[in-house]
Amino acid sequence: MTSWPLPPPMARALELAREGEAAGEVPIGAVVTRRGVIVAEACNRPRALHDPTAHAEILAIRAAAAALGNERLDGCDLWVTLEPCAMCAGAIAHARLARLYYGAADPKGGGVEHGARVFEQPQCLHRPEVYGGIGESEAAALLREFFADRR
Repeated sequence: MTSWPLPPPMARALELAREGEAAGEVPIGAVVTRRGVIVAEACNRPRALHDPTAHAEILAIRAAAAALGNERLDGCDLWVTLEPCAMCAGAIAHARLARLYYGAADPKGGGVEHGARVFEQPQCLHRPEVYGGIGESEAAALLREFFADRR
């Protein structure tokens, strides 16, 4: 576990991940902030919504856009417990999020620092600042335990 306090948005994302896990979803949580204030949050909900696109990041981005009345989330940050997949990375770019903070790396399904590396593609029109490994041990432990229980 981390020996220093987590930033409040990542601590909240981890709480959301636990809520998702309690509902039978893969434990991933996401929070959108603007100037340090949470404007939207979500956990994974593909099973509950019967929607393969209902990843925590997508739901949090949709909620933030609705709350702010703008599809462009300029000046906003996304905090998520797992490295976003390529679909979510594309949504992050389209939303024009300023910064992405994520917990655990995802060598199998990640689309930021693994796999498709969406932000490195010449076709990517917006590249947020990316900071990985924040709350990594906590996020990775949640995922390991979730999948171990299902094997």
